[in-house]
Amino acid sequence: MFTLSLGDHAQLRPLEPWQAKEFLAHIDRARVVVDPWIPWATYSTDLDSATATLQRYADRLAQDTGRVYGIWLDGTLVGGAMFTRFDSVSGVCEIGCWLEQAGEGRGLVTQACRVLIDWAFRIRGMSRAEWWVAAGNTRSIAVARRLGMTRDGVLRQHSSYRGARHDSEIWSVLSEEWPPLGEVSGAGVQAELDRLMGVFVGAFTNTGNSRPDLGVIRDVFIPQGRIIANVGDEPVIYDLDAFIEPRQRMLTDGTLTEFREWEVAERTEIFGSIAHRFSEYRKSGFHHGEWFEGSGHKTTQFVRTPAGWRMSSLAWDDAPATAISTSTATATSTSTSTSTSTE
Repeated sequence: MFTLSLGDHAQLRPLEPWQAKEFLAHIDRARVVVDPWIPWATYSTDLDSATATLQRYADRLAQDTGRVYGIWLDGTLVGGAMFTRFDSVSGVCEIGCWLEQAGEGRGLVTQACRVLIDWAFRIRGMSRAEWWVAAGNTRSIAVARRLGMTRDGVLRQHSSYRGARHDSEIWSVLSEEWPPLGEVSGAGVQAELDRLMGVFVGAFTNTGNSRPDLGVIRDVFIPQGRIIANVGDEPVIYDLDAFIEPRQRMLTDGTLTEFREWEVAERTEIFGSIAHRFSEYRKSGFHHGEWFEGSGHKTTQFVRTPAGWRMSSLAWDDAPATAISTSTATATSTSTSTSTSTE
């Protein structure tokens, strides 16, 4: 049985029926985060059903129609990646993944899925790798973006789960678009840094029916990352948890609605295994029911890790926000207070 290092004390290995007891213990820990999106946990509630789940993939492996691999962190099974569909005749495969909370924030599923896709393209000669995901599963969508996939479209109310209909997004990457593992070009690095910034900025969006999930910020940062607000008299330095928790609350409790932020200009410099990006951004939304618009600048540092590129630090400075009265449509300058800033 092979073992492949994912870095950061993590390994990728085949997950087989004889490991059902370990798999069940892991699924019990992961159930709260996995079950809302996929029936993986629902299918495995005792040793017999957990064994049956793994046996289905063992049968698919024998038929060359699917495979499943586990991710172990410090010797404990914390997640996995799989070919949910593998059709060597058509040259199309589908990738899936799952992860318990103990494995989050390390880029493990992204790295594991890269290994699977690279093998499918380089060794098996597949032409297309797909990623099917519920439209509300923002963390899974963030992985698809980090893998360099393109969103092909949305199948409206395509699937039924737990008594409700769900839209399904289809993402894909083609073999000719895929850089060989470990051989990312300069353009590929730039594209990856673009994706990381896109995931970070997109995490705050709560326009329409979008529900923000700032937890994805842990996926794009190294665990020791720092985020710095320099909008007042003195800098305020946050670790990831201290930054995420109050902003997640503000974006979901009605304080800040119809909010979005977008990058309007950037300059990125890459030096081997480190990179720097200077960005200009815009933002808008309702703060306590009052429409506002704002702008500012960010400086972001990136480092290349065994799991891929990650942000190591980000600092920002807001320009004065503009509050716009809906009754008079006149603009007035407001304070640069972080009360209207998600960063």
